[in-house]
Amino acid sequence: MVSPAQARPETFPNSLESHNDFTSMELSEVVSNTILSAYNGGLLNVNLSSPPAGEGLGSSGAATSPILTSNDALLFHEKCGTLIKLSNNNKTAERRRPLDEFNNGVVMTNRPLRDNEMFEIRIDKLVDKWSGSIEIGVTTHNPNSLEYPATMTNLQSGTIMMSGCGILTNGKGTRREYCEFSLDELQEGDHIGLTRKSNSALHFFINGIDQGVATPLTPPVVYGVVDLYGMAVKVTIVHNNNHSDRLRRNNAILRALSPEGALRRAAPAQAEPERLLFHPNCGQKAAITHEGRTALRPHATDDFNHGVVLSSRALRDGEVFQVRIDKMVDKWAGSIEIGVTTHNPAYLQLPSTMTNLRSGTWMMTGNGVMHNGTTILDEYGHNLDRLKAGDTVGVVRREDGTLHFFVNGMTQGPAAWNVPPGVYAVVDLYGQAAQATIVDDVEVPPVPEPLPEGNNQVSPSSPSSGAGGSDLRFHQLHGSNAVITNGGRTALRHNCRSEFNDAIVISNRALRDGELFEIVIQKMVDRWSGSIEAGVTAIRPEDLEFPNTMTDIDYDTWMLSGTAIMQDGNTMRNNYGCDLDALGTGARIGMMRTAKGDLHYFINGQDQGAACSGLPPGKEVYAVVDLYGQCVQVSITNATGPMDNSLATSNTATEKSFPLHSPVAGVAHRFHSICGKNVTLEEDGTRAVRAAGYAHGLVFSTKELRAEEVFEVKVEELDEKWAGSLRLGLTTLAPGEMGPGAGGGPGLPPSLPELRTKTTWMVSSCEVRRDGQLQRMNYGRNLERLGVGSRVGVRRGADDTMHILVDGEDMGPAATGIAKNVWAVLDLYGPVRSVSIVSSTRLEESEGTQPPSPSSDTGSEGEEDDEGEERGLGGQNEVGIMPATLEFLENHGKNILLSNGNRTATRVASYNQGIVVINQPLVPQLLVQVRIDFLNRQWTSSLVLGVITCAPERLNFPASACALKRAAWLLRGRGVFHNGLKICEKFGPNLDTCPEGTILGLRLDSSGGLHLHVNGVDQGVAVPDVPQPCHALVDLYGQCEQVTIVNPEPGAASGKSSGTQGDMEKADMVDGIKESVCWGPPPAASPLKSCEYHALCSRFQELLLLPEDYFMPPPKRSLCYCESCRKLRGDEAHRRRGEPPREYALPFGWCRFNLRVNPCLEAGTLTKKWHMAYHGSSVAAVRRVLDRGELGAGTASILSCRPLKGEPRVGFEEPGENCAPPREEQPPPVLLSPSLQYAGAEPLASKVQFRDPKSQRTHQAQVAFQVCVRPGSYTPGPPSAALGEPSDPHFSPAELEWVTKEKGATLLYALLVRVE
Repeated sequence: MVSPAQARPETFPNSLESHNDFTSMELSEVVSNTILSAYNGGLLNVNLSSPPAGEGLGSSGAATSPILTSNDALLFHEKCGTLIKLSNNNKTAERRRPLDEFNNGVVMTNRPLRDNEMFEIRIDKLVDKWSGSIEIGVTTHNPNSLEYPATMTNLQSGTIMMSGCGILTNGKGTRREYCEFSLDELQEGDHIGLTRKSNSALHFFINGIDQGVATPLTPPVVYGVVDLYGMAVKVTIVHNNNHSDRLRRNNAILRALSPEGALRRAAPAQAEPERLLFHPNCGQKAAITHEGRTALRPHATDDFNHGVVLSSRALRDGEVFQVRIDKMVDKWAGSIEIGVTTHNPAYLQLPSTMTNLRSGTWMMTGNGVMHNGTTILDEYGHNLDRLKAGDTVGVVRREDGTLHFFVNGMTQGPAAWNVPPGVYAVVDLYGQAAQATIVDDVEVPPVPEPLPEGNNQVSPSSPSSGAGGSDLRFHQLHGSNAVITNGGRTALRHNCRSEFNDAIVISNRALRDGELFEIVIQKMVDRWSGSIEAGVTAIRPEDLEFPNTMTDIDYDTWMLSGTAIMQDGNTMRNNYGCDLDALGTGARIGMMRTAKGDLHYFINGQDQGAACSGLPPGKEVYAVVDLYGQCVQVSITNATGPMDNSLATSNTATEKSFPLHSPVAGVAHRFHSICGKNVTLEEDGTRAVRAAGYAHGLVFSTKELRAEEVFEVKVEELDEKWAGSLRLGLTTLAPGEMGPGAGGGPGLPPSLPELRTKTTWMVSSCEVRRDGQLQRMNYGRNLERLGVGSRVGVRRGADDTMHILVDGEDMGPAATGIAKNVWAVLDLYGPVRSVSIVSSTRLEESEGTQPPSPSSDTGSEGEEDDEGEERGLGGQNEVGIMPATLEFLENHGKNILLSNGNRTATRVASYNQGIVVINQPLVPQLLVQVRIDFLNRQWTSSLVLGVITCAPERLNFPASACALKRAAWLLRGRGVFHNGLKICEKFGPNLDTCPEGTILGLRLDSSGGLHLHVNGVDQGVAVPDVPQPCHALVDLYGQCEQVTIVNPEPGAASGKSSGTQGDMEKADMVDGIKESVCWGPPPAASPLKSCEYHALCSRFQELLLLPEDYFMPPPKRSLCYCESCRKLRGDEAHRRRGEPPREYALPFGWCRFNLRVNPCLEAGTLTKKWHMAYHGSSVAAVRRVLDRGELGAGTASILSCRPLKGEPRVGFEEPGENCAPPREEQPPPVLLSPSLQYAGAEPLASKVQFRDPKSQRTHQAQVAFQVCVRPGSYTPGPPSAALGEPSDPHFSPAELEWVTKEKGATLLYALLVRVE
């Protein structure tokens, strides 16, 4: 029934085509008002995201309908933040000076929001400079009377804002994780909206998707507010009142609400087509032709993305959507991607590429499968990037919710499960793919049906054996990340690239005595540590609460993990006859319980002997498999079933047999004799050393790399005075092909990005480049973080991809389309001074020259080591020798970053998630020590120290060590805890008050007692009778942010350290604490720890939001020159530096923050041959100067020397063949002074006001730079600036100001801060 507030039109069209009496605009208004009238009358319950129901028909519509005037439209209010510029009739807001300022960008709507009214904006422009991004919300403040704050979250009344993925009310966080989307991760073109419902609930929308209720109670009168903060620069209000868009939306809604509704009855010609077509709403760079059958990117050589197209209707179950690639271009990397999405194309704001969509989307890209932008299957099927014109790709959703892809008519197997019905097909014409056409006249082979339960047919990938069939299957109950397919014969872990556990599967019935349960490993990923675990359990599947990993079960369970036999989570035996972690794809693993209660394992059909005995003979046991770590998919083989009775009852241990994949015989790789001019090769070509400078360090492999061959090196030596990173990759340049250089040597360029005579792919820091051109950013681990002992390698994949490996972990494909004949190439650049090869190449030997089988050995190497260790200890209370490989395990808390060869652990975020474990178990009488390097007084409490007796390699660490509830003994504060419960109130000194520099140690005595050592002093037994083996654990909690493993002093373990601390007697103990153990700072401690002025300057420096990588790491990060600090150090006011020496003043009254050094400058700059000076600056210019890396018009970054966006490329770029050489631009003069009293004066170093976040007091601050200046590059002269105070009397007025115009004449040394 039509609302009386809206008049019915005199005529209504009989079809969707324009009537003679209606324009298309009028027709859309009729349809809109019809739907809105029904909505207001309660007939419909839909949200059209359209203008309010009061919108009229226009001049020719019904006169009684109210008209929406321009003043009624949502616009930005004219009063806005100080840096905001409005345009486009106040629909667009832009923050000026986005590279200099990150706030003062608040804008509000011109009127309050109505109930159920959508306020939606589109992000038009972002800058990649600041942290944080756009914030949006509502406020009760009237913009006419509001004094706009710098950022809206500073407003402490009447304001609700969405920031990141959380909700802030009046500036305080009320919901930390409101939705899965983060506003900081949105891209240009994304939409953000909000609406206040009539029930007072506030909802936010991301790209049209409702994120749910943000707050249930919103004031009745609120204005929309947007804060263009940080990266967000420009937004536009989106009005969904375009008549064609609204007509399309309304038609779709009517069809969805009533398949037999008015439009369908009125226009039968518009019925849903049977043929699959492409929807007309497509990507910005795409076009639809041939009546919706063909999609193309018309300018495929100009753009590589924005080519997303969707099907015009949802796919039916079992319906195959297939396209043929018609045209390709060979300019880009990557190619076609195909998949499905739950998003209706009529409403979807199409992204630049479909894998950017974070909801309801499954895509096959390359040879993997991604769900909502995250890889869930790697190496799934045929690589789409290798398809050619004429090839076909397809997708189908089956009735059981599984998703299958086809390549040239061949099914690639199940790619995803539980895909909802009603999904639309998606094709992304990405990269090389330029045109595709829907194909529906090709016979597509049916997807094979799963085997029915009980079917004995062998899986195609399962090895056949002579044994008969079995009814053993995987049970329908399993871990949350496991999937059972193939009629119960196959188990796999989905999301295998992002999940490594929660994938336990169990047999569907108990095993009979002498019955073999055998599986074959079908798929692995080279990502995690550890692999499959297998065993038996007496727990019925219905009674089992599936844990993260099966070794967490503490009753009735026997498992083989690596080489360890574990019962109820505890290790019973090490060095069993096989190592599950060493098995690869195709290996078979079997389990069998004998009638006598022995558990046997079989590897590739060979009995490994009794693993353990004493399994309850009358108790049922079920086979259990944990798809852990690298192991992703297994299937039950046809060998499963009863075995020969002699095997079932055998009591004789068989000979050990070893895994199928024994080490390959080989010789070490070598470096080619052709190398950079600063490189010397040592140790028969297996070690390369850069003898001088920071560049000219290119080295090559002697031979081409074969497919899947890894060329790996270990970092031997670092030179910390340089920045940058090791570079490595692959090149088609044979080392001997390079012509002679100027000096008669090889004509190699100084660095790898300049190697362009042949095609070269390389990784530098975390950037991937081809022939010096940037191809990809944020790849893998940053190579700048390599430490001594770190391993890094390069592999050419069989699929023509280049992979980088860091410490054995594959970072994934860095580049595609790699040529067949390539050599490994490394650039010993910046801090990496020497490397040695740790990989080997296969030997081409005949069988007669192969080494003897390891099965002839009488014992394993590990056993010999254990015996030697016991002989060395001899049962005496002697101090053990510190192992050379003592380091922190790679398995640690998620906020931990390891460096210094994994000997230093740093917590890089928050206050928890900082657990680290030392890689080797504690040995009796061996003192293991760590030093506290850095404390953050922002937090309370501090580190936790202790031991755990469970295997740390597989442990999922909780947020804090106190949450460990099994096999953990911890020292926290002054208490001792066991499995989370306090067992001792007062033990030793309070760990929460340890200052920086304190050395804490743990030691097991000969009887198993755990001792705590503080600065070498034994504090006594904290825990008696600790089970062994146990590992030392450190939790970097609260204040403690960095620790380093240190070697013990001689005699420290026995408590015989020098000084009074070593002479403690029982009489010196008070309440269990030794009186002399006090927490005063160590002798070498810096006075900065308690300097209030230094803390104030540091807080101001943090407000500048400068990247941490620009500064030296602690403890060399900063130095305070306030009066108390300089007097404590005894600093003189002036020093001399350079050749010839020249005097300069120390920055008294300032705080210095040391910068990392730019390696792209000559080596003499760091040999103290340059002079020292100061340059006054402004807060707004600091980031720009740091990005450029020098004063003046330089463009090199301090760290990476990467050209800035929008600036001319320098350094590695070369002009083309037919290009004229660029003209040299004269840089502006740079003013310097040896006196900071002059350079830091008001005209040269402007002052800014800021509010101290700690004290809330207002201060004035100045910034300046301390720089090294090349002698002879500047001209001394009198001061050009008029000072309000007398100049420094120590320097001659005629030489107080230095002026230089030479590019590269200055080197940034430190950022200086002064606060008044």
